[in-house]
Amino acid sequence: MFRTSAVKNRVLLVLVIVGAVAAWCLAFLTVAPNRLVSGTAIPLAQISDPLRDVLLLPAAILVLGVFLPQRGRTHVAVAIAATLLLFGLAWLAGAHAARLAETAVATSRTALGGGFWLLAIVAWLAAIDAIERLRRGPVAAILAQLSVLLPVIALLFAGELGQLSLLREYATRKDVFYVALARHVEIVVAALLPTLLVGIPLGIALFRRAKPKVPVFAVLNVIQTVPSIALFGLLMVPLALLAGALPGLRSLGISGIGMAPAVIALMLYSLLPVVRSTVAGLDQVPRPVVEAATGMGLTRAQVFRKVELPIALPVFLSGVRIAAVQAVGLAVVAALIGAGGMGALVFQGLASGALDLVLLGVIPVVALAVVVDAAFRLLSSYRGTPAG
Repeated sequence: MFRTSAVKNRVLLVLVIVGAVAAWCLAFLTVAPNRLVSGTAIPLAQISDPLRDVLLLPAAILVLGVFLPQRGRTHVAVAIAATLLLFGLAWLAGAHAARLAETAVATSRTALGGGFWLLAIVAWLAAIDAIERLRRGPVAAILAQLSVLLPVIALLFAGELGQLSLLREYATRKDVFYVALARHVEIVVAALLPTLLVGIPLGIALFRRAKPKVPVFAVLNVIQTVPSIALFGLLMVPLALLAGALPGLRSLGISGIGMAPAVIALMLYSLLPVVRSTVAGLDQVPRPVVEAATGMGLTRAQVFRKVELPIALPVFLSGVRIAAVQAVGLAVVAALIGAGGMGALVFQGLASGALDLVLLGVIPVVALAVVVDAAFRLLSSYRGTPAG
């Protein structure tokens, strides 16, 4: 047993322990005769490949990083080792799947097991933690975090992962995949635009007039507590009745199912973070600054545009970032009411028991959420403000 005082990075220690358990106890890959069968587990120890032994080097560096002094060189070494480990895990999985495909029947599938996913998450988090500890600027940190995935993306485009079940699922549903992805983005954008158009003026109005602030926030908080599928369901009946009473609405795509209830529900969910961040951002503007600007002869509109808005912008962007990431995730559920999007693939996979089809819908949503989050953080940095 090692002494507690010898541990210099407790976060990395936990990740190393989780990774060790995943490597020894969980399946790295699974092989099944077809896409609907769970298949036989292949532990990492049973994969005879020189690359597997090479992975011990970056893994050892991660272990050493737990006990080494937490200096810049240590963090750089850990970040590079974690990136190489993630790259090596993906390459090993793709290479072994290709070897199995040479002797297997056409319908057989080699899927990524729980051990692979857990090890990949551990490597990703170890790299992120090391990059954060380097305390670089926000732009450099975000770019470094995204670059951790570049070697795996290169493997993907090089076709080295093509024999994995997930990529074979993608190959058979490529056209449907891109249609669903475009629909998902459309739902999110269609929900966020009216959210901003309604939420920003509402937040400014609540800042100017404090009396209605309590009841308005009470209503928005109640909306947040309603489960998403329940809110979608509650909107179906009134929209169906409205479309029946006004047939012209159907030509605009408004009905009890489809995109309309999905967009309205996501807009209602997104209002709280946008309105709250608008009010909070304006509340933090120092009153002496506003009074000084007024004393210099600026009108109320000029004070808002030149003084209050720039100071409130960091908090406001933080709220919009939360709303955008939340909308990306909740749009998956919208598929249950016929809105489409990546949720259609997810629920189709759940209905047929095809795990890789579920992942084909889930992974792009996670990636989209990460990209949206990074984009808003970069925007905050470009504006010279913290991401929040």
